[in-house]
Amino acid sequence: MTDVTLFGAAYSVYVRIPRLVMEEIGVPYRLAEVDIFTPSSIPADYAARHPFGRIPAFEHDGFRLFETDAIVAYILDQFGDGGLVPAHPQHRARMRQIMRVLDNYGYRALVWGIYVEEGERGRAGTLAPEEIAPGRKCLQVLSDLAAPTFLVGDALSLADLWALPMMAYLNLAPTGQKLLGENAKLASWLTRLQSRPSVVATRYPSEIKAQS
Repeated sequence: MTDVTLFGAAYSVYVRIPRLVMEEIGVPYRLAEVDIFTPSSIPADYAARHPFGRIPAFEHDGFRLFETDAIVAYILDQFGDGGLVPAHPQHRARMRQIMRVLDNYGYRALVWGIYVEEGERGRAGTLAPEEIAPGRKCLQVLSDLAAPTFLVGDALSLADLWALPMMAYLNLAPTGQKLLGENAKLASWLTRLQSRPSVVATRYPSEIKAQS
């Protein structure tokens, strides 16, 4: 049996992405909890796994990686992509475009700009219009790019698994719920994905608390 270990925290967007991938394609793995905001949880040898001290890090049968993109690409090459990478060149290009939009614009605007401010810094209902605007623009761009059922084509792809962790956090914030309420296409997409076994298996602690 292959030995796959992912190092990181269950609350992390970029830890959840490779977890979703492995859950979807059926790769057994172990999550070794490393919370970079809690120094006591960081193993003494962690700098050898990730020289920048961030998460996630990954190991498979002695082979080590860090950076989510590289980890996911390796998993798919090693274990098969399970259909998560579209065959059509235009669909593959759209998938990569959506993933990079999320990395370069969505993560900061949706997670840090809205969820963290409202959910962790006690600013629910106090965000200024200019603070909300980048998140609203990001959602509109994603909606414009997205296919009707999944984000790309007619099947689940890496684009969906990149977006889900960010949208799950957005949906926990009052302003995020309002923005999703303004975007029926993405709200419907999120509702459909939330029932997938991979999504349920990787829920954030804050999601579990909100749903209890």
